[in-house]
Amino acid sequence: MLRGAFAAAVTPLRDAGEALDEDAFAPYVDFLAGAGLDGLLALGTTGEGMLLTVDQRMRAAQLYVEAGRGRLAVAVHAGAQSTWDTVELAAHASDIRADAVAVIGPPYFALDDDELLAHFAAAARACEPTPFYVYEFAARSGYAVPLTVLQRLREAASNFRGLKVSETPWERFTPYLVEGLDVFVGPEALIGRGIDAGAVGAVSALASAFPELVVAAVRDPASADLGSARETMQRFPFQSALKTVLARRGVPINPDVRRPLRTLTDAERAELEAWLELSLPAPAR
Repeated sequence: MLRGAFAAAVTPLRDAGEALDEDAFAPYVDFLAGAGLDGLLALGTTGEGMLLTVDQRMRAAQLYVEAGRGRLAVAVHAGAQSTWDTVELAAHASDIRADAVAVIGPPYFALDDDELLAHFAAAARACEPTPFYVYEFAARSGYAVPLTVLQRLREAASNFRGLKVSETPWERFTPYLVEGLDVFVGPEALIGRGIDAGAVGAVSALASAFPELVVAAVRDPASADLGSARETMQRFPFQSALKTVLARRGVPINPDVRRPLRTLTDAERAELEAWLELSLPAPAR
């Protein structure tokens, strides 16, 4: 049963973002595990999953599962544009013994309830008995998953366990705190309030580069302050900025991202590194 503080992990890339940097996965997992995280979500929004090929996503998932085994729970995001690719990715995640599978609603097309239910149910069946989670993020999928679809999915998929919810503000988040479903909080600003209301943990993009901050926020929400780090990171191309921070903290990872995402300009890198000099006096060892 998944609980606690999870990183929405970045995906190590090289060759201007065209290839996986396979040598970086294990040291990156070492860094995350050493900070006390309970797990990671691979290949989600922070992990550029939708931009990678199916084969690359399968290989990255395998590298994460192998590196995390016995140390961190590894959930794999299998959401894709088509049901077929989603099913293929979900089945593969189960085959390699990932701890969970998550799927976001397919972007672009306006799906009705029956289409969306069929998509999620097919993905859940493909990974059964691996726990299945819906990744609710209307800002990325283009729509909110109706609560009626979730209710019907509970009847259609015995392995449907819960959701990662990245909705803001609170009024859009709270309807997904459905009794009997395990909810992970996506927005860092809502971690404390969400856990107080019954969420079982957080899956945080910020935790991919500042894991200790999110561990503290989940363990003791009243004492946590994530605002400065999140506001700073959002000023830059997000995925590449996180990778830049990781390199500054001693993780052997490149700033490369998959196009159309971009790396930081020289001016942006200098600005970020100046902030890091104040916030992280020395790289983590």
